[in-house]
Amino acid sequence: MTASHTPPPGHIPPEQSLIEYPSDFPIKVMGPMHDDFAKTIVEVVRQHDPEFHEGRLEKRPSSSGNYLGLTVIVRATSREQLDALYQALTSHPMVKIVL
Repeated sequence: MTASHTPPPGHIPPEQSLIEYPSDFPIKVMGPMHDDFAKTIVEVVRQHDPEFHEGRLEKRPSSSGNYLGLTVIVRATSREQLDALYQALTSHPMVKIVL
């Protein structure tokens, strides 16, 4: 008798993924216009992509000047890595939106 393996909910088999790994993957992050916002997001991203550097970061202030939009381009190596990074970003208190 063999135990059957049931994938976790939301699991996408690699052959059905729309993303090829490894690849460069842009993530947009919106937060307050704050001196430490970009630096803080870089630190979070580096926990999941140790080779990430500020040359792969683009900043765009909102028209009102209250928010800062960041585009970070990470080197995605797996779905699990991206999921963990999205979780870390969305749960960070400075982050308003992650796309």
